[in-house]
Amino acid sequence: MILAEGGNALEATVAMAATIAAVYPHMNHIGGDGFWLIREPNGRVHALMGAGRAGANAHIDLYRDRGHDEIPARGPLAALTAPGAVATWMLALEAAKALGGRMPLGALLDAAIRFARDGYVVTRSQAELAAEKPAELRNVPGFAATFLIEGEAPTAGAICRQHALAATLEHLATAGLDDFYRGDVGREIAVDLARIGSPITRADLERTRAVLAEPLNLTIDAGTLYNTPPPTQGLASLLILALFDRLRIADPEGFDHIHGLVEATKRAFRVCDGLVTDPDRLPAPPQRHLDGKFLESEVVMIDRRRAAKYPLPTLPQLRGRGHAGDGVWMGAADASGLVVSYIQSNYWEFGSGCVLPATGVLMQNRGASFSLDPKSLNALAPGRQPFHTLNPALAVLRDGRLMAYGATGGDGQPQSQAALFTRHVLYRHPLADTLARPRWRLGRTCGSPVASLRMEDGFDGNVIDRLLAAGHDVDVLADRHSDIMGHVGAVTIHPDGTLEGGHDPRADGGAAGV
Repeated sequence: MILAEGGNALEATVAMAATIAAVYPHMNHIGGDGFWLIREPNGRVHALMGAGRAGANAHIDLYRDRGHDEIPARGPLAALTAPGAVATWMLALEAAKALGGRMPLGALLDAAIRFARDGYVVTRSQAELAAEKPAELRNVPGFAATFLIEGEAPTAGAICRQHALAATLEHLATAGLDDFYRGDVGREIAVDLARIGSPITRADLERTRAVLAEPLNLTIDAGTLYNTPPPTQGLASLLILALFDRLRIADPEGFDHIHGLVEATKRAFRVCDGLVTDPDRLPAPPQRHLDGKFLESEVVMIDRRRAAKYPLPTLPQLRGRGHAGDGVWMGAADASGLVVSYIQSNYWEFGSGCVLPATGVLMQNRGASFSLDPKSLNALAPGRQPFHTLNPALAVLRDGRLMAYGATGGDGQPQSQAALFTRHVLYRHPLADTLARPRWRLGRTCGSPVASLRMEDGFDGNVIDRLLAAGHDVDVLADRHSDIMGHVGAVTIHPDGTLEGGHDPRADGGAAGV
């Protein structure tokens, strides 16, 4: 327990980030990306952005010449962006030190090293996903040797180990995290990537750095909300809440609540899909879309009684792959008032599936969100940052609370954030109750060509009937808690200094305090 040993919230989050990569590898790894929101005790809020860029050899022609109409989701050609998460750990620890943090790196990585070396218990979700995806992953370089046991998917409760990852983390604990990109570890990563045919070069790794950025912000009646800027979809999460705030809906859990958020989601996705891309290539400043005049022009487009058609004809390919998306959100707060919201991810479950033998790094497939159409807003090009579904959230509320919150689940992230925020903050449901309530998700998911409104079991039947009558294509799931909805969590500091945390019953995680 890093906090119990005197560490601060930033140090605790780095320790969590390393450990979760060792014990929950199907959802995240050190070969993935990461994004942070940090509120310092003095009130300043910062974003740390760790979006890995496309490799120097990641040209559209590379994929077209090999007969691909879209970027493969698995294998070496899916591993086309450099990992950015570890670079954010470096920035976070610099910030931690400036705020008085003194924990040695070895202490922060110790639990991750032990679990990777000595073994971790396979969770239900890892077992299920490994069993569901054998055709996609079995023959991907390094996957079977690392995540299958005697050629078969492990069962829940089995013990798995990541020996090469343990050795890498032990080396980094001594050499420093920079070695991951510009030292011995970086060299081994580059050699293995070249051997399997990835477009990433050693120079790409050497150039990889996380950046400090201004977060997007929005002020509503409840307080000031923050999220990460492009290339993440943080703008979508803020837009949904901004539009909903202007609808002035006072009926929690009723038709107006669900319909209002779903219709706000459609407007938000339409805006973001025409705007969000590599921050060096933005067609317009994203903060401009959070000012009052723009929001008023959008909210009048929402019909309070009828569902707008969806998907809208302007939606590009990036929301067309029909995948749930995966990742891990983490939050932490300490007695000083430091609050952290962080998310890291492989993109799809197990990412590209490629495990590099010398280092044990599982490479993400985030670059699969690029388009091979050179006219696309998110066209593939060397050095470009891909569109990111990841977006951690943070709120400074007028009632004195500070809340870090976030969700996993691809396009469902902004929707799950909105469900949590409206229920817990606006309608005052207790946090644990909020996280357990049934949720919804608009859009395609893996294996379905239909962009329906999926709703978990547990909603009032009259609400479902009214949504159907309003024109929503509703699909009621059999499960009360479905993984399709992603996973949500939150950490709150109350005005009296009390700390509160909650985790999603759909997930394998938890919340703890000292």
